[in-house]
Amino acid sequence: MNRRTLSVLAPSLGILLGATWAVAAHIEEVTFLPNDHPAIQYAQQPPDDPVARLAKRMEKGEVKLDYDEKWGYLPALLKQFGLNIDSQILVFSKTSFQSTKISPRAPRALYFNDNVAVGSVQNGDVLELAALDPKQGVNFYTLDIEKTDKPTFDRRDTCLQCHQGIGTLGVPGILVTSVYPGPDGMPAFRGNAMITDDRSSFDQRWGGWYVTGTHGSQHHMGNAVAHQASQPQLLETQGTQNLTSLEKKFDTSRYLAPTSDIVALMTLEHQTRMTNLMTRIGWETRIAQHDGKFDDGGKEKINGAIEDMLMYMLFADERQLLEPIAGVSTFTKTFPERGPKDKQGRSLRDFDLQTRMFKYPLSYMIYSEAFDSMPQYVRDRVYQRLYEILTGKDTSPTYAKLTANTRRAILEIVRDTKKGLPAYWTAPLG
Repeated sequence: MNRRTLSVLAPSLGILLGATWAVAAHIEEVTFLPNDHPAIQYAQQPPDDPVARLAKRMEKGEVKLDYDEKWGYLPALLKQFGLNIDSQILVFSKTSFQSTKISPRAPRALYFNDNVAVGSVQNGDVLELAALDPKQGVNFYTLDIEKTDKPTFDRRDTCLQCHQGIGTLGVPGILVTSVYPGPDGMPAFRGNAMITDDRSSFDQRWGGWYVTGTHGSQHHMGNAVAHQASQPQLLETQGTQNLTSLEKKFDTSRYLAPTSDIVALMTLEHQTRMTNLMTRIGWETRIAQHDGKFDDGGKEKINGAIEDMLMYMLFADERQLLEPIAGVSTFTKTFPERGPKDKQGRSLRDFDLQTRMFKYPLSYMIYSEAFDSMPQYVRDRVYQRLYEILTGKDTSPTYAKLTANTRRAILEIVRDTKKGLPAYWTAPLG
């Protein structure tokens, strides 16, 4: 393992995987931030996320959730949140508060977009939801699966036992982890897991997840369990790589899609850390400004955190793909279609999947409400540094992988598609 492992006391209770975490340096070494700080008040402020907004519309009678006799409220939720079925990914490790009903024969299904995720467990009691509040971070909810005249979303702050920690940068957030699952899906070394994102080694990813797609000779931990209790790290990997069908693993007819797409998994991995970075920097800036410490060393600290975020936004530490990646669902096609696209039809969502994840490596989360809701100082600083990097004024080794042509293409795409850019971004390119 190439990252340090840190321990927590609570079992995972959240929407996505949570446990003990292996993390990198820099921003992860900062302290936890208090939810009840006057500048934050996470639990006290009315939530403003996709779930809270839908709940208000339902209360006003503007929306009614249809109930499907086979799938319950799940299809209606996906429709209301704009979640594509092809975003489905499946996790079979027992890493949810509904863990007793999750196993390799009955994985949990997750569906996601930029700001909300919905989890469904076979024969579960509730649907699980994680929704991004642009300022406050991720809020967690459940919806009872039983049909009722007035379906209600229940906020579940107990999920913060695992979803606010070192792995989420000390703020309410989301994460994807990799574990060593036993035959029933129970992780070995309970309370330990590896956080994964686009910086992670391919061979450490997706333990406890199903993975459909092709990836050549690159090996991952997905689709596999350990059969020997004495050697829980010895996964049975025969027949687990380059799977294009899961029909031999479980009854896929019990799911909206028969896939757990590798490209969707990679996309979610990138998105989780980017989301947590934006929330963390927003909280830290608001707290420093409220406490009068912004100009007393606080600004320098924020600038350091912004540099960490810029490195991640520009995929500076992304692990190179050694062979091409191909998913088996339509996700690789539908995700780029969400745009926005520039005058030449290019998008930050366009995949490469040959040697890297995206063709134009700048995070599409720059279009998110969470990005636009960061304090003005943070956005101004990010735009300034991005402009320096993309115009070649910053020649540091950190961004050496970005060729001149790639920098120019990203700059042109952002200029055409991102609202609210500083005036200097519109200056003619040399």
